[in-house]
Amino acid sequence: MKVNAAVTRAKHAPMSLEVLDLAEPRDGEILVRVVATGVCHTDIAMRDQTYPVPQPIVLGHEGAGVVEKVGRGVTKVAVGDHVVMSYNSCGHCDSCNEHAPNYCHDFFGHNFAGVRPDGTSALSKGTEVIHGNFFGQSSFANFALCHERNVVKVSKDAPLELLGPLACGIQTGAGAVINALKVGPGRTIAVFGAGSVGLSAVMAARVVGAITIIAVDVVPERLTMAKTLGATHTLNPKDVDVVAEIMKITGTGVDFSFESTGIPAVIRNAMESLAPRGTCGIVGAASLDTEITLNAMHLMTAGRSIRGIVEGDSTPDVFIPQLIELHRQGRFPFDKLVSFYPYEKINQAVEDAETGKAIKPIIRMA
Repeated sequence: MKVNAAVTRAKHAPMSLEVLDLAEPRDGEILVRVVATGVCHTDIAMRDQTYPVPQPIVLGHEGAGVVEKVGRGVTKVAVGDHVVMSYNSCGHCDSCNEHAPNYCHDFFGHNFAGVRPDGTSALSKGTEVIHGNFFGQSSFANFALCHERNVVKVSKDAPLELLGPLACGIQTGAGAVINALKVGPGRTIAVFGAGSVGLSAVMAARVVGAITIIAVDVVPERLTMAKTLGATHTLNPKDVDVVAEIMKITGTGVDFSFESTGIPAVIRNAMESLAPRGTCGIVGAASLDTEITLNAMHLMTAGRSIRGIVEGDSTPDVFIPQLIELHRQGRFPFDKLVSFYPYEKINQAVEDAETGKAIKPIIRMA
């Protein structure tokens, strides 16, 4: 079938809006009519080759839509179901078998290779192969093929055009707090970076009853948003020594810190802000050769720890419906992060995400 898609053909260049051919769904694949899809900084990082995904490629990995057709063997969803498309995984490695698909041993192969496991792509333009299967979906298009493993059925009364970002960015921030770090009532947390991921962490910390929630960012408007969403304190590194201020606020440091920028100096600040036995979770998409320097005695002598977190340690089939219900109850107002753009303005949406003008752009497909 013919589909409209935004194709990434060069590093740091705008996507081109093109008409492509999309193959029929194979066994285990699902054709989804994309209603809307979020723009994530991971899409921008892939465009700019922070990770070397092949080009030309259709990016997009926060898609939401309606099932149009299912391949043989699919039982999880049926035609007409409303779905969110999340990250993909192999389904048979040790991590997948132990219900940790976010740490799939072939996570990169199933999400960043630009092809199916057999090396084929479902997308083409005449004789030209267009890479797809990005996060098992490539949802910067009005139709996308996903897989039974990475599709999440959602209620038809949920606001479908709003749900795509739950698949990655919002799931990452909220899941890091709830599932990975397991922040509980009365605990303290500092969130470094108040983009969509960090602000999702702020909202989640409020949901679980954290008593002190400190948001750190250099953009005043984002700190104002953090206050609206539940932060008890906000700090701008341009104005204050963040680590010293966190010590003043808490006395001994925070129980948890959450780092979403991927900047080594910020990661170090997040570690140095920890109380004894505190834990720092990092999710920022740094380049493959990024290294961090930490004080070994500070880490070891007080039992502090640091850990990487992928996709919020979430099982999407469980966690995404939970976030939808929290939103319905008014306890997780992630809609406040969203700015909508028509498909034709996708490059404007990407630019606004890069400059910080938009916290979480969502592209509405025609």
